Amino acid sequence: MGRRIRLSRIDLGYADGMVLHTATSGAVPMLDELRLVVTEDDAVVALGASRMNIAYLSGIDAETLVAACLDAARRVDWTAPWSRLVPALDDVLPDLPAPARMLIEIAAADGAARAAGQPLSVWLGGPAAARVATNQTLFRTDDATLLKRADAYAARGFLDLKLRIGFGPFADDLRRLALLRHRFGPALRLSADANGSWSAAEAADHLAALAPLGMDYLEQPSAADDWDAIARLSAKSPVPLMLDESLADAASIERLIELPSPLPLAHLKLAKLGGLDRLMAAGRRLREAGIGIMVGQMNEGAVSTLAAAHVAVALAAQRAELYGADGLADDPAGSLAYADGYLVLPPGPGIGLARHADTGTVLWEYNA
Repeated sequence: MGRRIRLSRIDLGYADGMVLHTATSGAVPMLDELRLVVTEDDAVVALGASRMNIAYLSGIDAETLVAACLDAARRVDWTAPWSRLVPALDDVLPDLPAPARMLIEIAAADGAARAAGQPLSVWLGGPAAARVATNQTLFRTDDATLLKRADAYAARGFLDLKLRIGFGPFADDLRRLALLRHRFGPALRLSADANGSWSAAEAADHLAALAPLGMDYLEQPSAADDWDAIARLSAKSPVPLMLDESLADAASIERLIELPSPLPLAHLKLAKLGGLDRLMAAGRRLREAGIGIMVGQMNEGAVSTLAAAHVAVALAAQRAELYGADGLADDPAGSLAYADGYLVLPPGPGIGLARHADTGTVLWEYNA
Protein backbone atom coordinates (compact mmCIF):
# COMPACT_ATOMS: atom_id res chain seq x y z
CA MET A 1 0.00 0.00 0.00
CA GLY A 2 1.70 3.20 -1.16
CA ARG A 3 1.70 6.58 0.43
CA ARG A 4 0.76 9.77 -1.37
CA ILE A 5 2.38 12.90 0.05
CA ARG A 6 1.13 16.31 -1.00
CA LEU A 7 2.45 19.72 0.06
CA SER A 8 0.02 22.58 -0.63
CA ARG A 9 -0.06 26.29 0.09
CA ILE A 10 -3.34 27.80 1.25
CA ASP A 11 -4.68 31.18 2.36
CA LEU A 12 -7.01 31.29 5.33
CA GLY A 13 -9.11 34.23 6.47
CA TYR A 14 -11.65 34.81 9.20
CA ALA A 15 -15.33 34.69 8.34
CA ASP A 16 -16.14 37.89 10.24
CA GLY A 17 -13.33 39.84 8.59
CA MET A 18 -11.14 39.92 11.69
CA VAL A 19 -7.60 41.09 10.95
CA LEU A 20 -4.66 39.89 13.02
CA HIS A 21 -2.87 43.04 14.22
CA THR A 22 -0.21 43.16 16.95
CA ALA A 23 2.53 45.65 17.80
CA THR A 24 5.04 43.57 15.85
CA SER A 25 3.00 41.96 13.05
CA GLY A 26 1.16 44.96 11.65
CA ALA A 27 -2.12 44.16 9.89
CA VAL A 28 -2.30 40.56 8.63
CA PRO A 29 -5.61 39.87 6.86
CA MET A 30 -4.78 36.31 5.70
CA LEU A 31 -2.89 33.33 7.10
CA ASP A 32 -0.42 31.88 4.59
CA GLU A 33 -0.07 28.19 5.47
CA LEU A 34 1.58 25.08 4.12
CA ARG A 35 -0.25 21.79 4.60
CA LEU A 36 1.42 18.41 4.40
CA VAL A 37 -1.16 15.69 3.72
CA VAL A 38 -0.19 12.01 3.73
CA THR A 39 -2.77 9.49 2.53
CA GLU A 40 -2.96 5.75 1.94
CA ASP A 41 -5.77 4.50 -0.33
CA ASP A 42 -7.26 8.02 -0.13
CA ALA A 43 -7.49 7.83 3.69
CA VAL A 44 -5.62 10.46 5.70
CA VAL A 45 -2.82 8.87 7.72
CA ALA A 46 -0.90 12.02 8.74
CA LEU A 47 -1.25 15.79 8.63
CA GLY A 48 1.31 18.53 9.15
CA ALA A 49 1.09 22.30 8.93
CA SER A 50 3.07 25.48 9.39
CA ARG A 51 2.32 29.16 8.82
CA MET A 52 4.65 31.04 6.49
CA ASN A 53 3.87 34.75 7.00
CA ILE A 54 5.39 34.99 10.47
CA ALA A 55 8.57 36.94 9.74
CA TYR A 56 7.71 39.21 12.67
CA LEU A 57 8.34 36.19 14.93
CA SER A 58 10.77 33.99 12.98
CA GLY A 59 12.80 36.68 11.21
CA ILE A 60 12.46 34.61 8.01
CA ASP A 61 10.40 35.78 5.04
CA ALA A 62 7.63 33.55 3.71
CA GLU A 63 9.30 32.52 0.45
CA THR A 64 12.48 31.46 2.23
CA LEU A 65 10.41 29.34 4.61
CA VAL A 66 8.49 27.77 1.72
CA ALA A 67 11.78 26.83 0.04
CA ALA A 68 13.04 25.28 3.29
CA CYS A 69 9.83 23.25 3.69
CA LEU A 70 10.06 21.98 0.12
CA ASP A 71 13.69 20.97 0.60
CA ALA A 72 12.84 19.16 3.83
CA ALA A 73 9.87 17.30 2.33
CA ARG A 74 11.98 16.12 -0.60
CA ARG A 75 14.72 14.79 1.68
CA VAL A 76 12.43 12.67 3.85
CA ASP A 77 12.29 8.93 3.21
CA TRP A 78 8.51 8.61 3.19
CA THR A 79 8.70 4.81 3.15
CA ALA A 80 10.44 4.76 6.55
CA PRO A 81 8.63 4.19 9.86
CA TRP A 82 7.14 7.37 11.34
CA SER A 83 9.59 7.23 14.23
CA ARG A 84 12.57 7.56 11.88
CA LEU A 85 11.44 10.50 9.75
CA VAL A 86 12.47 13.37 11.99
CA PRO A 87 15.75 11.93 13.36
CA ALA A 88 16.86 11.25 9.79
CA LEU A 89 15.83 14.76 8.74
CA ASP A 90 17.75 16.29 11.66
CA ASP A 91 20.85 14.39 10.54
CA VAL A 92 20.83 15.89 7.05
CA LEU A 93 19.33 19.32 7.88
CA PRO A 94 20.43 20.14 11.43
CA ASP A 95 19.82 23.87 10.92
CA LEU A 96 16.35 23.58 9.39
CA PRO A 97 14.28 26.64 10.44
CA ALA A 98 11.86 25.86 13.24
CA PRO A 99 8.65 26.48 11.21
CA ALA A 100 9.89 24.09 8.49
CA ARG A 101 10.88 21.37 10.95
CA MET A 102 7.52 21.81 12.66
CA LEU A 103 5.72 20.94 9.42
CA ILE A 104 7.42 17.55 9.09
CA GLU A 105 7.51 16.78 12.82
CA ILE A 106 3.77 17.31 13.33
CA ALA A 107 3.01 14.99 10.41
CA ALA A 108 5.38 12.31 11.74
CA ALA A 109 3.89 12.49 15.25
CA ASP A 110 0.32 12.50 13.93
CA GLY A 111 1.14 9.51 11.72
CA ALA A 112 2.73 7.57 14.58
CA ALA A 113 -0.19 8.27 16.92
CA ARG A 114 -2.74 7.23 14.29
CA ALA A 115 -0.79 4.03 13.61
CA ALA A 116 -0.83 3.29 17.35
CA GLY A 117 -4.57 4.00 17.52
CA GLN A 118 -4.03 6.70 20.16
CA PRO A 119 -4.96 10.36 20.53
CA LEU A 120 -1.83 12.44 20.05
CA SER A 121 -1.84 13.55 23.69
CA VAL A 122 -1.70 9.91 24.82
CA TRP A 123 1.05 9.08 22.33
CA LEU A 124 3.01 12.01 23.77
CA GLY A 125 2.77 10.47 27.23
CA GLY A 126 -0.23 12.28 28.68
CA PRO A 127 -3.93 11.61 29.18
CA ALA A 128 -6.77 11.79 26.68
CA ALA A 129 -9.08 14.80 26.76
CA ALA A 130 -12.30 15.86 25.09
CA ARG A 131 -11.62 19.60 25.27
CA VAL A 132 -9.04 22.19 26.33
CA ALA A 133 -9.71 25.56 27.96
CA THR A 134 -8.39 28.47 25.91
CA ASN A 135 -8.23 32.23 25.99
CA GLN A 136 -9.26 34.56 23.18
CA THR A 137 -7.28 37.52 21.88
CA LEU A 138 -8.49 41.00 21.03
CA PHE A 139 -6.42 42.63 18.32
CA ARG A 140 -5.94 46.28 17.43
CA THR A 141 -9.24 47.91 16.57
CA ASP A 142 -11.49 50.82 17.58
CA ASP A 143 -13.20 50.78 20.97
CA ALA A 144 -16.66 49.97 19.65
CA THR A 145 -15.40 46.93 17.73
CA LEU A 146 -13.28 45.89 20.69
CA LEU A 147 -16.28 45.77 23.01
CA LYS A 148 -18.46 44.11 20.38
CA ARG A 149 -15.96 41.28 19.96
CA ALA A 150 -15.40 40.98 23.70
CA ASP A 151 -19.17 40.74 24.25
CA ALA A 152 -19.39 38.03 21.59
CA TYR A 153 -16.61 36.01 23.25
CA ALA A 154 -18.22 36.38 26.67
CA ALA A 155 -21.59 35.25 25.29
CA ARG A 156 -19.86 32.05 24.12
CA GLY A 157 -18.33 31.46 27.54
CA PHE A 158 -14.89 32.94 26.89
CA LEU A 159 -13.99 35.14 29.84
CA ASP A 160 -10.22 34.72 29.54
CA LEU A 161 -9.32 37.61 27.22
CA LYS A 162 -5.95 39.02 26.16
CA LEU A 163 -5.63 42.49 24.65
CA ARG A 164 -2.83 43.27 22.22
CA ILE A 165 -1.20 46.55 23.22
CA GLY A 166 1.93 48.62 22.51
CA PHE A 167 0.76 50.36 19.31
CA GLY A 168 0.70 53.92 20.57
CA PRO A 169 0.36 55.91 23.78
CA PHE A 170 0.15 53.73 26.86
CA ALA A 171 -2.78 55.83 28.06
CA ASP A 172 -4.84 54.34 25.22
CA ASP A 173 -3.87 50.81 26.24
CA LEU A 174 -4.73 51.51 29.86
CA ARG A 175 -8.10 52.96 28.87
CA ARG A 176 -9.02 49.92 26.73
CA LEU A 177 -8.03 47.50 29.48
CA ALA A 178 -10.10 49.51 31.96
CA LEU A 179 -13.05 49.34 29.55
CA LEU A 180 -12.83 45.57 29.53
CA ARG A 181 -12.51 45.31 33.31
CA HIS A 182 -15.49 47.63 33.79
CA ARG A 183 -17.53 45.72 31.20
CA PHE A 184 -17.10 42.27 32.70
CA GLY A 185 -16.00 42.85 36.28
CA PRO A 186 -14.01 40.37 38.37
CA ALA A 187 -15.25 37.36 36.37
CA LEU A 188 -12.90 38.35 33.55
CA ARG A 189 -9.39 36.90 33.46
CA LEU A 190 -7.72 39.90 31.85
CA SER A 191 -4.24 39.88 30.34
CA ALA A 192 -2.29 41.87 27.78
CA ASP A 193 0.59 41.35 25.37
CA ALA A 194 3.04 44.19 24.70
CA ASN A 195 5.07 42.07 22.23
CA GLY A 196 8.32 43.56 23.56
CA SER A 197 7.36 47.10 22.58
CA TRP A 198 8.27 48.84 25.86
CA SER A 199 11.67 50.00 27.01
CA ALA A 200 12.76 48.70 30.40
CA ALA A 201 12.11 52.08 31.99
CA GLU A 202 8.66 52.36 30.42
CA ALA A 203 7.79 48.83 31.44
CA ALA A 204 8.32 49.48 35.15
CA ASP A 205 5.97 52.49 35.12
CA HIS A 206 3.38 50.77 32.91
CA LEU A 207 3.25 47.66 35.10
CA ALA A 208 2.62 49.80 38.16
CA ALA A 209 -0.28 51.50 36.37
CA LEU A 210 -1.77 48.13 35.35
CA ALA A 211 -1.72 46.65 38.85
CA PRO A 212 -5.11 48.08 39.98
CA LEU A 213 -6.82 46.32 37.05
CA GLY A 214 -6.17 42.87 38.50
CA MET A 215 -4.26 41.56 35.50
CA ASP A 216 -3.77 37.82 35.12
CA TYR A 217 -0.40 38.48 33.46
CA LEU A 218 1.44 40.85 31.14
CA GLU A 219 3.22 39.16 28.24
CA GLN A 220 6.65 40.16 26.91
CA PRO A 221 6.95 43.68 28.36
CA SER A 222 10.43 44.43 26.98
CA ALA A 223 12.81 43.35 24.23
CA ALA A 224 13.21 39.60 23.81
CA ASP A 225 16.99 39.60 24.24
CA ASP A 226 17.21 42.04 27.18
CA TRP A 227 17.49 39.43 29.90
CA ASP A 228 18.85 41.90 32.45
CA ALA A 229 15.74 44.05 32.06
CA ILE A 230 13.51 40.97 32.27
CA ALA A 231 15.17 39.92 35.54
CA ARG A 232 14.78 43.40 37.05
CA LEU A 233 11.16 43.71 35.98
CA SER A 234 10.23 40.25 37.21
CA ALA A 235 11.73 40.96 40.63
CA LYS A 236 9.59 44.06 41.18
CA SER A 237 6.54 43.75 38.92
CA PRO A 238 3.14 43.99 40.67
CA VAL A 239 1.72 42.09 37.67
CA PRO A 240 2.76 38.50 36.83
CA LEU A 241 4.98 38.46 33.75
CA MET A 242 5.08 35.97 30.89
CA LEU A 243 7.79 35.55 28.26
CA ASP A 244 7.03 34.67 24.64
CA GLU A 245 9.42 36.09 22.06
CA SER A 246 12.32 35.55 24.49
CA LEU A 247 11.81 31.77 24.38
CA ALA A 248 12.92 30.66 20.92
CA ASP A 249 15.11 27.61 21.61
CA ALA A 250 16.45 25.27 24.26
CA ALA A 251 19.17 27.75 25.25
CA SER A 252 16.62 30.47 26.03
CA ILE A 253 14.63 28.00 28.13
CA GLU A 254 17.75 27.44 30.23
CA ARG A 255 18.31 31.21 30.40
CA LEU A 256 14.86 31.64 31.90
CA ILE A 257 15.44 28.90 34.46
CA GLU A 258 18.69 30.58 35.53
CA LEU A 259 16.99 33.89 36.33
CA PRO A 260 16.57 34.79 39.99
CA SER A 261 13.09 34.26 41.40
CA PRO A 262 10.31 35.16 40.93
CA LEU A 263 10.46 33.69 37.46
CA PRO A 264 8.16 34.79 34.62
CA LEU A 265 5.66 32.40 33.13
CA ALA A 266 6.62 30.76 29.83
CA HIS A 267 4.65 30.84 26.58
CA LEU A 268 5.74 27.95 24.35
CA LYS A 269 4.90 27.64 20.64
CA LEU A 270 5.61 25.06 17.96
CA ALA A 271 6.61 27.73 15.45
CA LYS A 272 9.38 28.94 17.74
CA LEU A 273 10.72 25.61 18.98
CA GLY A 274 10.25 23.57 15.81
CA GLY A 275 8.08 20.62 16.77
CA LEU A 276 6.08 18.70 19.34
CA ASP A 277 9.15 16.84 20.57
CA ARG A 278 11.05 20.05 21.33
CA LEU A 279 8.03 21.70 22.91
CA MET A 280 7.45 18.67 25.14
CA ALA A 281 11.12 18.71 26.20
CA ALA A 282 10.98 22.43 26.98
CA GLY A 283 7.72 22.04 28.89
CA ARG A 284 9.04 19.21 31.01
CA ARG A 285 12.21 21.15 31.78
CA LEU A 286 10.22 24.21 32.86
CA ARG A 287 7.83 22.12 34.92
CA GLU A 288 10.77 20.58 36.80
CA ALA A 289 11.98 24.12 37.56
CA GLY A 290 8.54 25.11 38.88
CA ILE A 291 7.80 27.59 36.09
CA GLY A 292 4.23 27.96 34.87
CA ILE A 293 3.56 27.12 31.22
CA MET A 294 1.20 28.36 28.55
CA VAL A 295 1.08 26.31 25.35
CA GLY A 296 0.05 28.51 22.46
CA GLN A 297 0.18 28.96 18.73
CA MET A 298 0.27 31.68 16.15
CA ASN A 299 -3.02 32.45 14.47
CA GLU A 300 -3.08 29.11 12.64
CA GLY A 301 -5.47 26.67 11.07
CA ALA A 302 -6.99 23.47 12.40
CA VAL A 303 -3.96 21.19 12.05
CA SER A 304 -1.42 23.31 13.98
CA THR A 305 -4.01 24.37 16.53
CA LEU A 306 -4.93 20.77 17.36
CA ALA A 307 -1.27 19.76 17.55
CA ALA A 308 -0.67 22.51 20.12
CA ALA A 309 -3.83 21.52 22.00
CA HIS A 310 -2.65 17.93 22.38
CA VAL A 311 0.71 19.13 23.71
CA ALA A 312 -1.12 21.31 26.24
CA VAL A 313 -3.01 18.22 27.42
CA ALA A 314 0.10 16.03 27.52
CA LEU A 315 2.03 18.62 29.57
CA ALA A 316 -0.93 19.47 31.82
CA ALA A 317 -0.15 23.12 31.00
CA GLN A 318 -1.71 25.66 33.34
CA ARG A 319 -2.80 27.83 30.42
CA ALA A 320 -3.47 27.38 26.72
CA GLU A 321 -3.79 29.87 23.86
CA LEU A 322 -5.59 28.00 21.09
CA TYR A 323 -7.93 30.58 19.60
CA GLY A 324 -6.21 30.77 16.19
CA ALA A 325 -8.60 28.50 14.26
CA ASP A 326 -11.76 29.99 15.76
CA GLY A 327 -13.88 31.44 12.96
CA LEU A 328 -11.60 30.56 10.06
CA ALA A 329 -13.46 30.25 6.78
CA ASP A 330 -12.99 27.24 4.50
CA ASP A 331 -10.17 25.41 6.28
CA PRO A 332 -9.65 22.31 4.09
CA ALA A 333 -9.27 20.22 7.24
CA GLY A 334 -12.67 21.37 8.49
CA SER A 335 -13.83 23.77 11.19
CA LEU A 336 -13.03 23.32 14.87
CA ALA A 337 -15.66 23.72 17.58
CA TYR A 338 -15.18 26.39 20.26
CA ALA A 339 -17.74 26.68 23.06
CA ASP A 340 -18.05 27.50 26.76
CA GLY A 341 -14.45 28.66 26.98
CA TYR A 342 -13.04 25.50 25.40
CA LEU A 343 -11.64 24.15 22.17
CA VAL A 344 -13.35 20.81 21.51
CA LEU A 345 -10.91 18.09 20.42
CA PRO A 346 -12.18 15.87 17.59
CA PRO A 347 -12.35 12.22 18.69
CA GLY A 348 -10.09 9.68 17.04
CA PRO A 349 -6.40 8.84 16.84
CA GLY A 350 -3.68 11.41 16.22
CA ILE A 351 -5.05 14.94 16.07
CA GLY A 352 -8.47 13.50 15.21
CA LEU A 353 -8.96 14.99 11.75
CA ALA A 354 -10.20 12.39 9.27
CA ARG A 355 -10.20 14.46 6.10
CA HIS A 356 -8.37 17.20 4.27
CA ALA A 357 -9.73 18.59 1.02
CA ASP A 358 -7.47 18.95 -2.03
CA THR A 359 -7.46 22.74 -2.11
CA GLY A 360 -4.80 25.39 -2.42
CA THR A 361 -1.76 25.42 -4.67
CA VAL A 362 0.05 22.09 -4.82
CA LEU A 363 3.78 22.76 -4.50
CA TRP A 364 5.01 19.18 -4.43
CA GLU A 365 3.53 15.72 -4.69
CA TYR A 366 5.14 12.32 -4.27
CA ASN A 367 4.01 8.71 -4.29
CA ALA A 368 6.15 6.63 -1.93
